[in-house]
Amino acid sequence: MNSKKVLIIAYYWPPAGGPGVQRWLKFVKYLPEFDIEPIVYCPQNPNYPIVDESLLNEIPKDVTIIKQPIKEPYQLASFLSKKSSKKISSGVIPKAKKQSFVEKMMLYVRGNFFIPDARKNWIQPSVAFLSNYIRKNSVNTLITTGPPHSMHVIGLILKQSLNIKWITDFRDPWTTIGYHKALKLTKSSQQKHIELETEVLNSADEIVVTSNHTKNEFETKTNKPISVITNGYDTHSVRVEEKDVKFTLSHIGSLLSDRNPKVLWEVLSELISENESFSKAFQLNLIGVVSDDVLESIHNSGLKNHTNIVGYVSHDDAIKFQMQSRLLLLIEIDSEDTKAIIPGKLFEYLISETPILAIGPDDSDVQQIITKTNTGVYFNYNQKEKLKIQILEYFEAYQKNSLNVNAIGLQPYSRKALTERLSAIIKAM
Repeated sequence: MNSKKVLIIAYYWPPAGGPGVQRWLKFVKYLPEFDIEPIVYCPQNPNYPIVDESLLNEIPKDVTIIKQPIKEPYQLASFLSKKSSKKISSGVIPKAKKQSFVEKMMLYVRGNFFIPDARKNWIQPSVAFLSNYIRKNSVNTLITTGPPHSMHVIGLILKQSLNIKWITDFRDPWTTIGYHKALKLTKSSQQKHIELETEVLNSADEIVVTSNHTKNEFETKTNKPISVITNGYDTHSVRVEEKDVKFTLSHIGSLLSDRNPKVLWEVLSELISENESFSKAFQLNLIGVVSDDVLESIHNSGLKNHTNIVGYVSHDDAIKFQMQSRLLLLIEIDSEDTKAIIPGKLFEYLISETPILAIGPDDSDVQQIITKTNTGVYFNYNQKEKLKIQILEYFEAYQKNSLNVNAIGLQPYSRKALTERLSAIIKAM
C-alpha cells in the first residue's frame, strides 16, 4: 500500500527547545505507522530563543526534511538590546510600566511592521520554493502549524494557487492569545490580524486545535470542520531511583510576567512562618525561563532562600525533575483568554506519578483534564484558604511517605493515539 504524502510546514523543529517543537516531532514519529509519509519543511537558519540539542536524537532517521533560509528581525534587534530581543522572542514581555524605551519600541515595531509575526519575510520565498516542490513530488496534503501564524499564511497562498488539501494546526489561538494584546497594535494592524485569521480559518479544508475553548472560539468565526487534538505524552527511558528528600514543588517551563500567582507565594510564605517542619523541608524549583517580575514577587514574599532557580534544561532533564519532585506546579494567567491554553508539559506531568498543583482561571481546559484524570487539584486565584489547606495536606502525606497519585484515563493522551486521530483526518480528505 502506497503511503499518502503530507507536507508539514513548521517553524519550530529540533534543535529548537520547548513544548512547541515536540507536538510535530511526535506526529512525524508515528505517522508512518498509519501509512502516511511526512515531509517536514522548516527554516535553515532560524533564530530559536531556546535550543535543546538532545531533541535532534528523536528525529526519525528516514524522514524527509527540507530546509530553506529565513531572514529574521530578531537578529537585527539584538544589536539594540540582545537581552530584550531574546526575552521578547521567547514570549517574556515585561509589564507595561516596567518596559524600557527600547522594549516599547521593539514591541511596537514587532506588532505593526511584522504582520502576522516576525517570520513574515519567510512567506514569499517559501511559497516560491514549495510551489515547485509540491508539483514535482506529488504531494496532495499540506499541514501548517502555528504560531508563528506566518506558517498559515504560507499555506493560504499555496491553497489558493495549487488547490491542495490543507489542514491548519493551531497550537495556540491567534488574535485572542495573551501576548497579542501586549504588541501595541494600532487599530489598522489589529484589523489586519483579524482579516488574516478570518481568511485562514475560512480557506482551510480542516482545522485542528489543541483545546475545546479554542474550538468554541473558532466556531464563531468559520463553518469549516474543527477537531480537537491535544498535545500528549510519549514513552521515554528516563528513570529515577527515588523522590527528592525535600518537599519539592517544581514548575517546569516559562513563568511570564503575568503568570505570577501571588496568592501562592503568600500561602507558601505563611506556611513557612507558621510551620517549622514545613520551613525546613520546603523547596521551590523553577526550571525554565522566569521573568524578573515573578522573581521579584517571590523574593518579596520571603521565599528567596527556599527557591532553587535552575533555568532551562534539556527535555530529559526536565522529565527527571518531574519524576523526582514531590509536587508539580502548573500556572496559567488569570484571564478569560487563557482558558483555552493547555501547556504541553501538562501531559508529561500526567504520567510522572507526581501530584499536580494547578492554579488558573475557572472552567479552563486544564482544569477539566486534571479533574478527569485524577492527577491533581486545581484552584482559582481567589481560593487562598483552600489552596493553603491542600498544600498542608500534601505536606502531611509527604511526612508519612504516602504522597502519591492514582491517575486514570491517560491512554487517549498518548502521542501514538493522538497521531492515529490525526491520520484519520488526513486519510478522509
